[in-house]
Amino acid sequence: MAKITIIGGHGKVALLTAPLLTEAGHEVTSIIRNPDHADDVAETGARPEAADTEQPDTDAIAEPVRGQDVVIWSAGAGGGNPARTRAVDRDAAIRSINAAAQAGVRRYATVSYYGSRPDHGVPADNSFFHYAEAKAFADEHLRGADLDWTILAPSGLTMDPPTGRIDAHLGFGPQGDRSAGRTVSRGNVARVIAAVVEAGGPSRTTIAFTDGDTPISEAIGS
Repeated sequence: MAKITIIGGHGKVALLTAPLLTEAGHEVTSIIRNPDHADDVAETGARPEAADTEQPDTDAIAEPVRGQDVVIWSAGAGGGNPARTRAVDRDAAIRSINAAAQAGVRRYATVSYYGSRPDHGVPADNSFFHYAEAKAFADEHLRGADLDWTILAPSGLTMDPPTGRIDAHLGFGPQGDRSAGRTVSRGNVARVIAAVVEAGGPSRTTIAFTDGDTPISEAIGS
């Protein structure tokens, strides 16, 4: 059994991930900003904990994750506001990475996007640019951290039923391309997260994936 903290515990992917982890016997804490979301999180089997991970204080983030085996970053600003996108998807994400290292947590997994890379190729006048920039900074910071990290890079997200099958490759997705219109269900993203936790890796690797034909355990194992 592992002790796991999900940051961004009320997000759609997180709410699908927590039950998979608790059903596997893990002890899951889901960090939320809004205490009103505690009941929703508790229904997943996770323990809700209210904390403001956006505050500029690494020590304050380190305290809730101290003693944990795995930290999963599944938070996001939701787009639409460049300043908040930078504050959450870049700055808060980076602080959470530093906090995990400071607290002695070895395993860290983050939900990014297919195509996230320093040379992402998204034009500056594209509404997606600020998110792409934020993720590029945060992901590169994670790659340089002294952690056993995994970056999960799903394509466009849907609420389709999960199939348990994906197409995946290890490494960056294509430059400036979120998988050429292909998508992946949030349920499959949750299953990939759970599989990575169960397998303990792959470590120090980016997994770019879409819905596909290969069973998830086989896809990440290859």
